[in-house]
Amino acid sequence: MENILSVAIGACLGLIGAVFGSWFTARRQDRMWLREQKLKAGIGFNTAVVQLVDYLRETQLSDDGAGANELAGRMQEARSALYLLCADDTVDLADALARRVWSSQPSEGRDDRRAEHRETEDLLRRFTHQLRQEIART
Repeated sequence: MENILSVAIGACLGLIGAVFGSWFTARRQDRMWLREQKLKAGIGFNTAVVQLVDYLRETQLSDDGAGANELAGRMQEARSALYLLCADDTVDLADALARRVWSSQPSEGRDDRRAEHRETEDLLRRFTHQLRQEIART
């Protein structure tokens, strides 16, 4: 009887260990998936913003043609993913950056518009830094 009790206790402890081990593994995989999705959305958003800002230095969005429309669509798609995956601080910076890009005008050599583009780039750096911190915490 004593042997059966020892075997039963050992089996229960083994089962409990297996359950907790699989739970921890699943949780870790979920965190890794979330981190990867945030990274993909951030890369897509940053890339589209940079390309769109570079494009808008030369022309306005309304004068754009198909190129800027495609970039704007990619930026919006990545921004939507950020809305679903990221914290409010990161989403707020993405919104501010998108609004700034939408209001960008060609620099045409004017100092005030060049300053506006520098401010946009600074906002992009802040967003990237915030997203990097959020991904690291995930």
